[in-house]
Amino acid sequence: MDRIDDTLVLPYLTADLPGIGGVIRSTPEDFEVEEIPAYEPCGQGDHLFLWIEKRGMGTEFLIQELAKQLAISANDVGMAGQKDRHAVTRQMISIPASAESRVSALSLNDFRVLRVARHTNKLRLGHLHGNRFNVLIRDAVQDQEAVQAIAAKIQALGLPNFYGEQRFGRDGATLEAGLQLLRGERLARRPSHYFRKLALSSVQSWLFNRYLIDRMADGKMRTVLQGDVLAKWPAGGMFVSTQPVVDQPRLDSREVVPAGPMFGLKMFPAATEAAERESAILQSAGLTIESFRGFGKLLQGTRRHNFVYVDGLRAGWETHGLRLEFSLPAGSYATVLLREFMKKDQAASNEFPS
Repeated sequence: MDRIDDTLVLPYLTADLPGIGGVIRSTPEDFEVEEIPAYEPCGQGDHLFLWIEKRGMGTEFLIQELAKQLAISANDVGMAGQKDRHAVTRQMISIPASAESRVSALSLNDFRVLRVARHTNKLRLGHLHGNRFNVLIRDAVQDQEAVQAIAAKIQALGLPNFYGEQRFGRDGATLEAGLQLLRGERLARRPSHYFRKLALSSVQSWLFNRYLIDRMADGKMRTVLQGDVLAKWPAGGMFVSTQPVVDQPRLDSREVVPAGPMFGLKMFPAATEAAERESAILQSAGLTIESFRGFGKLLQGTRRHNFVYVDGLRAGWETHGLRLEFSLPAGSYATVLLREFMKKDQAASNEFPS
């Protein structure tokens, strides 16, 4: 198998176009993220939804501080998606309504509760449509022609739905731990439940990236293959393509998108040619589908859109650099889009999936 760090390098969709360089996250205000909720709280129930703004604050730190100050369990804090530390983020979180009287006494630097409402259920990961981003790339080369061409290509073809390198830990350490677990090897230190979950999911993410890299290398990112699993866009059911010639126009009209493997025992199966490609990815990593047995709900498996369409992509030059505004579906990485413009992997920093 290839060296781990060699397998983390991602291709560019716009490799034929020059990048503008630059830096991001010089200040948290250079990277603003706002959640697009899947639903609004109904106004009654046993859970309290807080629309919050935080600056320069990690998710785990926020959860622990809320639990301590509100006298609740960290497990009682719900959120739809983890957000960047080096950013200004606005998002929804939920807590038990029994803690409502203590919310006004919260004392956290760079943290504000913007509004409060009750709801009938706890907020859980995935309960969001996506995220809006407002990002400043400082010190970029002012090449308007390149920026317009990159934006046009992304809008026409969609953005490869890669996981950013940050998913795999420094020098791939989190990924390596996950691979050891899947191979039945003992880690140097007993992992926490959180790290174990993170490490195993990083393997799924890495295998998906390798699968998508192969399809792009073969010029098949936007081609329906025999046996492909197709998912309705932007959301909906999945089915196996038995007639690619019939399904290709549906892909071209943005009705469906191929959905790649997040391997696990209950993953929606592909067939024939597509299934063979997926099996080859596992084999190249020294794994089989049986490697995922024995991890319970952590590795049930699912499918992920091979590419996503970017909404509201706007680019404009300011005194300090290029301002980009755009929206992405839940689970997609803004840094994957930014690196297409910058053409340097400085874009891949501490971002969580949206």
